[in-house]
Amino acid sequence: MTKNPIMNIAKGAAIGMAAGVAVGYLGKKAADDNPKLRKKANRAYKTFENIVDTAQYMFR
Repeated sequence: MTKNPIMNIAKGAAIGMAAGVAVGYLGKKAADDNPKLRKKANRAYKTFENIVDTAQYMFR
């Protein structure tokens, strides 16, 4: 019996969404419980954004 490739894609997408929701929930809970973690995460995000902007500028 041949497996349906569309069904495999649907299952993979559902598993990915479930994992994303779980990680998002746990991350939000951890950030709400620890203000220092939120501050560090925000600083890391801004640093990553600056790196990406610099890389885009270099490739122009």
